[in-house]
Amino acid sequence: MSQTNLLLLCGGGGDEHAISLMSAKFFETSLAKLAHINLLKVELDAQGHYRTSDGELCELTNRKQIRFDDVSKVSWPVDYVIPCIHGYPGETGDIQSYFELINLPYFGCDSEASRNCFNKVTAKMWFTALGIPNTPYIFLNDFNDDAINQAKRALTSWGSIFIKAASQGSSVGCYRVDSKEELTESLKQAFNYSPYVIVEKTIEARELEVAVYEKNGEIIATQPGEIICGTNTFYTFDEKYAENSQAETKVVADISESVSQEIREYAVKVFKGMKLSHLSRIDFFLTQDNEILLNEINTFPGLTPISMFPKMLQNHGDDFSDYLNRNIMDQLSKNV
Repeated sequence: MSQTNLLLLCGGGGDEHAISLMSAKFFETSLAKLAHINLLKVELDAQGHYRTSDGELCELTNRKQIRFDDVSKVSWPVDYVIPCIHGYPGETGDIQSYFELINLPYFGCDSEASRNCFNKVTAKMWFTALGIPNTPYIFLNDFNDDAINQAKRALTSWGSIFIKAASQGSSVGCYRVDSKEELTESLKQAFNYSPYVIVEKTIEARELEVAVYEKNGEIIATQPGEIICGTNTFYTFDEKYAENSQAETKVVADISESVSQEIREYAVKVFKGMKLSHLSRIDFFLTQDNEILLNEINTFPGLTPISMFPKMLQNHGDDFSDYLNRNIMDQLSKNV
């Protein structure tokens, strides 16, 4: 088998930069098992600078090469790239647009699918258009008196709401509001993260996650796993990643087979309908009345030691290295 020069791009400089570096370690371990992969890991910082693992500055050129600041070093040709970047500019579709422009094959969802899923307003419109139930919400596009009044009416009607920055991941810019006294400040904070904000009805429900991925041309949805927050609150950024997190994870949720099957069918439907590629983690709410509501889609899910995606994939009987290799080779063969 011929050698493949693979660029593992990580970081991104955003709020999830450190998490992206953790996920990149998982990719490094998985790719190390593939003898035909020549790996170069490069970190992208908040200033848009690329650095190798030893701190050397470099750049990805439109000739699909890594060019080093040290002009004495030969440029490194790139055959394939894994954009292991959570949040901006990875899950937002920005970096994928550049790859598409220079015709560089890459792992994960394309630029349009990434944008549509990352923006919570756009995503919910897609969910509804596809006939998949999701949480009631209103959309706000400016922080002003009208937006505050709309949010107050929603709070009065629903009793409790979540205010969410429309274009953030990992619960960044997300606030639960149970009283009018905390509403205005929460709304202001959310608009600091994004020019668009959604206000959702609080749903008292179990939080279930499904790993959806492509293998040998088939779209696979695993059995739903479950997140149980020890603090009896929503799954915040700290609950996800802090060392002292009290959140409990179950790789297989204790739910009926019929509910599991319905959730998996919804997951595959939205994966197909929104034209996702390679992998996604799709999150649902399950109410006490067994009502299923699609919450959100993560087009590049975390691969940290506590992340659910690799655990659910393994529980389904698949090896991550093998799954990754099959997708890389299949894509490269189509790009010849």
